[in-house]
Amino acid sequence: MPAREALVERVHELTTDPDLPLHQHAYRSALRDERLAAFLGASLGVLFSVCFLTGLYSHLHQHPLSWLPVPSRPAGLYRITQGIHVAAGIASMPVLLAKLWVVWPRFVSLPAVKSATHLVERIGLFPLVAGGIFMVFSGIANVAQWYPWRFGFPAAHYWVAWVTIGALIAHLGAKWAIARQALRRPSRRPALAAADPVLGTVAEGSHPGLTRRGLLATVFGAAGALTIATVGQTVTPLRRLALLAPRDPAVGPQGRPVNRSAANAGVLHTATSANYRFVVEGKVRRPLSFTADELASMSAHHATLPISCVEGWSYSALWRGVRVRDLLVMAGARPGATARVESLEQGSPYSTSALNHAQAHDADTLLATHLNGERIGLDHGYPLRLIGPGRPGVNQTKWVTRLVVE
Repeated sequence: MPAREALVERVHELTTDPDLPLHQHAYRSALRDERLAAFLGASLGVLFSVCFLTGLYSHLHQHPLSWLPVPSRPAGLYRITQGIHVAAGIASMPVLLAKLWVVWPRFVSLPAVKSATHLVERIGLFPLVAGGIFMVFSGIANVAQWYPWRFGFPAAHYWVAWVTIGALIAHLGAKWAIARQALRRPSRRPALAAADPVLGTVAEGSHPGLTRRGLLATVFGAAGALTIATVGQTVTPLRRLALLAPRDPAVGPQGRPVNRSAANAGVLHTATSANYRFVVEGKVRRPLSFTADELASMSAHHATLPISCVEGWSYSALWRGVRVRDLLVMAGARPGATARVESLEQGSPYSTSALNHAQAHDADTLLATHLNGERIGLDHGYPLRLIGPGRPGVNQTKWVTRLVVE
């Protein structure tokens, strides 16, 4: 069987030639160390956990559960949590790359499978590594609003996050003892080869010019630099340092950015039509209907509130409009009523937005007609947009035409 013999010979060559990347001794660097792997893994675990928890909070806003209502206060809470979510995701990129570099010898060590337990461990690495790479890449692409795929980003990001965090917990359980030994003080730590036969043996080599501390400083320095270069889109004092941020909170229509214009939403005609009406209906005693001019004349309440986008950028502005709770009283809604708003935009998953009891009755939840003292422009939601405290930008519905009381 010449073909089989040739294949066996080729595999033997790939795994025994020290100059080829499948041979373990090609990675004899003191930087590929179990202690470094443990430090980087712990850091990555913290960053991924922060992303997961803040991401869950964002998901609850966009897909509310009746038995777990999100609060309307503090007004800037979502701005903080989503800013942390994006910052932690960006910071995890150099940490993830460094972690993969350090543990690479483990992926190519032979034999590939040493036992049934080892097989299960290696299988569990796939969702962890693939999921981590996907989450970081897709998250950064979403921040830049670049979507080189056909699937829906929010659903994919959400479900892969669950898979990744589950794989992370399983990996932590499998490696807890080794990581604990590796993170001990050197005098109390066993020999590297005893802690991990693969990385311990590899780390017996050397890496002239860069120490372990130097590598960690480089990785965390890169993470910090990336964060500072982007977080200015959320943290106003750092705006001038945000050289890599895709949004400037001071640039856009009426001096404020938008993600979706009226033209993109297909509402240029309907939003400016003389036939426009805003209606309050549903479980009310007195259905209401208003023109755009009537709404503007009714707008008496002012509130300084942030627009906090899921991509991480945010800004605060002075809004003027009609309180939702006042409209509920005018329409004769029951005291514990909830509501939803509907947009002129059709076919978008964000053309409606739900208001739980706390949100609907908050004094600063408005149907806004003015932005920073000016009549709100088309791209910001003319003739009427929802604005409320502690909500994601995608839930601050623009071009509102209906308030349905439930």
